[in-house]
Amino acid sequence: MVTPHMPGSVAVIGAGILGAAIAWRLAGRGVQVTLLDKGEPGHGASSHSFAWINAGAKEPIGYHDLNRRSLDMWARFAAAIGDDGDPASTGLRWGGKVSWVARAKDVEPLASRVRQLQSWGYPSRQIDAAELAGLEPALETGPVAAAEYSPNEGQVEPQMVVDVCLRRLQEMGCAVRTGTEVVGFERGSDGRTHGLDTSSGPLQVDAVVIAAGTDTTALAAMAGVNVPRAESPGVVIRTDSLPPLLRNVPVVYAPPLEDGRREIHIRQCADGRMMIGEGDQESLAEDDSQAHADDLLDRARRYLPGLAGARAVPVPVGWRPMPLDGYPVMGFTSEAPNVYVALTHSGVTLAPVLSQLASQEMCGGTPADAVLGPYRPQRFANFTPEQAAAIPHPRAAKRA
Repeated sequence: MVTPHMPGSVAVIGAGILGAAIAWRLAGRGVQVTLLDKGEPGHGASSHSFAWINAGAKEPIGYHDLNRRSLDMWARFAAAIGDDGDPASTGLRWGGKVSWVARAKDVEPLASRVRQLQSWGYPSRQIDAAELAGLEPALETGPVAAAEYSPNEGQVEPQMVVDVCLRRLQEMGCAVRTGTEVVGFERGSDGRTHGLDTSSGPLQVDAVVIAAGTDTTALAAMAGVNVPRAESPGVVIRTDSLPPLLRNVPVVYAPPLEDGRREIHIRQCADGRMMIGEGDQESLAEDDSQAHADDLLDRARRYLPGLAGARAVPVPVGWRPMPLDGYPVMGFTSEAPNVYVALTHSGVTLAPVLSQLASQEMCGGTPADAVLGPYRPQRFANFTPEQAAAIPHPRAAKRA
């Protein structure tokens, strides 16, 4: 479903990385955009993201391909929004990701993942301990039974991306309203939304994009749309700023130090701070205490000695956008035909492609059904609370 003509004015609710990217794309097509955020731009889920650009852990192949397409768009996207065309103003850094296992029993699962990715045309490859040491000499890996390197992956700084998008929007004369909460939708008898009631007053619009992360479910309900979401808490910590430590490979996944513990993932931000988390990126965690932060830093220090003397800074638990089945929710809704929902978990990787497709569909282009067909909001239209409760958490299998 798509609007029959290009809207003159669009309100984009949510100034995280996806909302900011969609707003920028729409403004570039000549739409008068008002970007709304109830807090400060980028301070929601985007601020808690590990911000690893990848397609390696994404299944099935259709979802992998969507992420791969977006990964391949990141360099052009960053140059297009960057200050003076400079991708560095987004914190974009390439160099890949390394991971390894220490136990013989974990070799075949790692090798199997690499074989699957290679069969999909992804450049992941298995490497030995010597090549791992050469790729990132700063690491003290300990025993290496097998290792994997995905050279095409990278990282970005979500807050920097949001900030440059906002600068581009303001240069194009669009409005950015922070500290503005949407409290109601003004709907006509045809279900279309003609305006928004906000904490700073009414706003008349031709169309609306809801890209508000964890607030998307409640906002969509105001428009009569059901977008169920799973709870997905996550914890990463930061350190104080340090000199460059990871010089070649920006993203590191290290194995558990002992049975019963989770693996450690590490990256260094553009400002020198380290981000450290545990488990895979789908793990659920709520312990944001100083003691847990100190423990994570101590475990990371075992693999990266340059962290000696660093101070752990706990970050409050972040509630990540997680559609009920784990996959994006993208498109116009049947109940409110000019309301476009944009909700996804992997917002950092997917921002370039989803923002492009959303702007195309909103501006009267041919619907991108071949790509977005599996991810339409209509798949949840008739869900009852009981049906929603019966669906396992979308990442439960990966946590097991």
